Amino acid sequence: MNPTYLLVAPTHYEVSYAINPWMRPGTWSEDPAAHLAEANASFRALQAALQAAGGTVRVIDGAPGLPDMVFPANAGIVLDRIALVAAFRFPQRQGEEKPFHAAFEALRAEGLLDRVVTLPPGMFQEGAGDCIWDRTRRLAWTGYGPRSSPEAPGLIAETFGIDIVRLELATEQFYHLDTCFCVLPRGEVFFYPRAFTADGLAEIRARVPAELLIEAEDDDAARFCVNAVALESRIVMAQPTERLIGRFAERGYAVTPVDLSSFILSGGGAYCMTLRLDLATR
Repeated sequence: MNPTYLLVAPTHYEVSYAINPWMRPGTWSEDPAAHLAEANASFRALQAALQAAGGTVRVIDGAPGLPDMVFPANAGIVLDRIALVAAFRFPQRQGEEKPFHAAFEALRAEGLLDRVVTLPPGMFQEGAGDCIWDRTRRLAWTGYGPRSSPEAPGLIAETFGIDIVRLELATEQFYHLDTCFCVLPRGEVFFYPRAFTADGLAEIRARVPAELLIEAEDDDAARFCVNAVALESRIVMAQPTERLIGRFAERGYAVTPVDLSSFILSGGGAYCMTLRLDLATR
């Protein structure tokens, strides 16, 4: 079965505020029309790359005034036909909760989901950006700190009946787990060590053999290469260096580069722009 990804069209995309260190509203405002045209071209390129790699893509519309809906990885966690809808920490993104909830309910009405679950009041959890399923180890890696609440990983474990590993994020720059941590289909973990606390790093190294750890360098992280989508032997990511492409080639992975610079202006890359809809724990 082909992996299925939800994408949100960038019709209403812009960079109009700054809630992470990457966001550049001043750069966007210099030529909004040109940046939006670039964003639309990048979106089409990402969609084509996912389809060429064997993925199925479903595209929904965003909403005016909610530019970061183009990053549906933060919309919720979908696992075993259950959707846990995100609750956002920053007011600028809280308006996304209602339309994403409606999108999940529409998928349930289609028969693609069985249940749609909401978080308890006062808890923040920003979707698959802070919850990455690891099919090799049969667990979810869960991030918390800058965006998701410390108690959110426990609720994820309870909701889906799964084992989780808690990873505390150490910086505002790498504010979601998906910006600094990528699980590959054969069990390797591509990660940026500087994004984690000492305890978080210890958890990673205790659970993943050294030969399966791929450490990202500073420029890999700055290019949002860790924020990648891996489909079996192919990895779709924002423009990597030739050095990084070679590192993955040595392990049998082919990299499809996509120019996502217009979305990196808002602090998101390939993984942020997708939400996997068909993940199953069994």
